[in-house]
Amino acid sequence: MKKIVIIGAGVVGCSIARELSRYDAKITVLERANDVACGTTKANSGVVHGGFDAKPGSLKAKYNVLGNAMFDRLAKELDFPFRRNGAYVLCFDDTKWDGLKKLYDQGIENGVKDLRVVTGDEVREREPYVSKEVKGALWCPSSGIVSPYEMTIAYAENAAKNGVEFVFEKNVEKLVQTDGKIQVVCSDGDVYEGDVVVNCAGLHSDDLNNTICDKKYKIVPRKGEYMLLDKTSGYLTGTTLFQLPTAMGKGILVVPSVHGNILLGPTAVDIEDKECKDTTYDGLAEAFDKARITMPSLTKKTVITQFTGLRAHADAGDFVISFAKDGVPLYNLIGIESPGLTAAPAIAVQAAKDISAYLGLDANKAFDPIRKGIPCFATMTESERAEIIKKNPLYGRIVCRCEVVTEGEIVDSINRPVGAKDLDGVKRRTRAGMGRCQSGFCSERVMEIIARERGIDMTEVTKSGKGSEILVGRVE
Repeated sequence: MKKIVIIGAGVVGCSIARELSRYDAKITVLERANDVACGTTKANSGVVHGGFDAKPGSLKAKYNVLGNAMFDRLAKELDFPFRRNGAYVLCFDDTKWDGLKKLYDQGIENGVKDLRVVTGDEVREREPYVSKEVKGALWCPSSGIVSPYEMTIAYAENAAKNGVEFVFEKNVEKLVQTDGKIQVVCSDGDVYEGDVVVNCAGLHSDDLNNTICDKKYKIVPRKGEYMLLDKTSGYLTGTTLFQLPTAMGKGILVVPSVHGNILLGPTAVDIEDKECKDTTYDGLAEAFDKARITMPSLTKKTVITQFTGLRAHADAGDFVISFAKDGVPLYNLIGIESPGLTAAPAIAVQAAKDISAYLGLDANKAFDPIRKGIPCFATMTESERAEIIKKNPLYGRIVCRCEVVTEGEIVDSINRPVGAKDLDGVKRRTRAGMGRCQSGFCSERVMEIIARERGIDMTEVTKSGKGSEILVGRVE
């Protein structure tokens, strides 16, 4: 049986793992963190882009539009939250209408449907809290919103169901070509061999390619800071609100989440350190102040958390989606920055097609495309709640009051394929700790459940993997 090693368990790595599980092969995913979606995927705007912003003829444009069209089906198959809420690109200056026209023309050329340029009054009729200074906007009804980590978890669970092995806390140091295959050497001394190795290492994808290939790439981390608002601000907009983009990106967004929060950001600053996820006073101030240009009524009183994400900006200027040259059986996914989340489903189909053809793989006749998510107590009707409590009394115990998350959901999140191992893992799967108090109330109880279900001591429970232990010892 042919062996495929995928490096990286972000949205690209997990979507490719799921698509490759349609074929008969031994597939292993290596991830340096202790869970999926712990890198760029985790700190993401969650926007499913329409495809008007990408340069016509680019891979970004191609896979953006193809990926966007796949979300309705995938959300049903894999049971993750997704909504087509539409997007406006706002123009605040009568002299900048040519910018909207350029985006419109690009979108039409890229195949984006139903684009329209509208007046500021039309925008405010739909979104009354948008600034009175808005003169006009590009309207894109096909744009949507998704939970990026829940989408990735869904992909991973379905991949695991179809035979993919996930190995965590494996930091890949280098690749070595030998006898037409590639050895993947990890920092702990473990070595994995693949007939094909799939490079989905995000910010470090250039480093891995450069250890084995003559063609070199360079990834520049592009830092973006965000602010998250409480659900009490959810009424401010149901639509994704862009400002006219700049050379550094799509600008500061005001975007609703699929769960009813509002997200402000991201900033865009190129840095050198691929591990720097610090938030800064200046960066957060910029995100908030520029967001208030779009929506003057925003207030910091509703901010419940801040965070930073790093995008893998490649010097190539476009996605790299192909086998490496020089006969190296390395399939590269390099520079998958925005609109990478939107493009990921289509990228995965292309990658699986290329790799299966290269290896001559047969179909996996047992492949099952369906994954069912964790039942969400918060969105159930009273009769549905009564029914699930009858089946599992743990659903009658509320652990997280802010988000109305039950013990039943938390237990399920830990014991599923590719299950949660720590507080953040539980949070990404159930939203326990995502609310106004940011786990101030529920963290201790979640820790107790993790310790019980995983058979470990409370002092071993972490927030987000090794080095983030919450308790340091016991008081005798």
